[in-house]
Amino acid sequence: MKISVKVPATTANLGPGFDCLGMALPIYNTITIEETVLPGTGIEINVLADEGMKDELSLEHIPMDENSIIYKAVELLYNSIGQSPSELKINIHSQIPIARGLGSSAAVIVGGLMAANELLGRPADEAALLSIATEVEGHPDNVTPAIVGGLVISAKEDDGSIVYRKLNWPEEWVLTVCIPEYELATDISRSVLPAEVPMKDAVYNAQRMAMFVEAVNTKDAELMKLALRDKLHQPYRMKLVPGLEKIMQNLKHEESVLGCVLSGAGPSILIISLKSDMERIRNMVKEIWNDLNLKAEILTLPVEQNGAQILQNIE
Repeated sequence: MKISVKVPATTANLGPGFDCLGMALPIYNTITIEETVLPGTGIEINVLADEGMKDELSLEHIPMDENSIIYKAVELLYNSIGQSPSELKINIHSQIPIARGLGSSAAVIVGGLMAANELLGRPADEAALLSIATEVEGHPDNVTPAIVGGLVISAKEDDGSIVYRKLNWPEEWVLTVCIPEYELATDISRSVLPAEVPMKDAVYNAQRMAMFVEAVNTKDAELMKLALRDKLHQPYRMKLVPGLEKIMQNLKHEESVLGCVLSGAGPSILIISLKSDMERIRNMVKEIWNDLNLKAEILTLPVEQNGAQILQNIE
């Protein structure tokens, strides 16, 4: 049997929602798992990419054995029903840029889990899949929208379960994703964060999270301009993304721009704006990065409302 699962990219944090806000985007990885018939062949993992993406994806550093996150996710699922994975061929068709803050690892984890779950006859429900995916990924902000789609606020409880709620993103608010050509590993981006933060900064972010939810629910653009601010992670990561501070400062003067935030751990950035002056916004980012000799892909995207989807179930 062969199962393929299409999983969307995700952007997380969205300013104040560190490790709890995430949103699905219409860029996809497709994970295919096939049961092989030859005993003793073990686990085979292949990473494929579109021709034009091979150079920039740097696929060579992705583990192709039991150290791969996709294997760890599949193994946890099998172990949860008292089995061990064996004789599986896993293909990862990658379209989500790696190490750019767009949830490439979450997509691989979710795709592997859902494909394996289908092979096993769906022993795990959504709650179990969310819990296992979060255990592998470490936090729920990317894996949750990868599974359920849309804009999601999520939290991991002490027992490992995931509580989430979907929010309705206003259609009139446009997302512009700016993806620089270089990679930034999540562990490096997390290494610059302090172990503790001042109480006033924690309070600041709590206030902004409350504003964020209210702004989305009421489509309040002026409140959103205040909500998309952060003191828990972006100030520390600023030095890892050349030009980010200047981009943020320049965009503050654009009336149509609601905010500019890091996408996940970076280095991609997400600009949230009204549907006007789009070309001007894109050119502003391009000019700043061009001055630093940085190439980038800039995409204007809608929110992907669908989470991971089973594409085929072939006996």
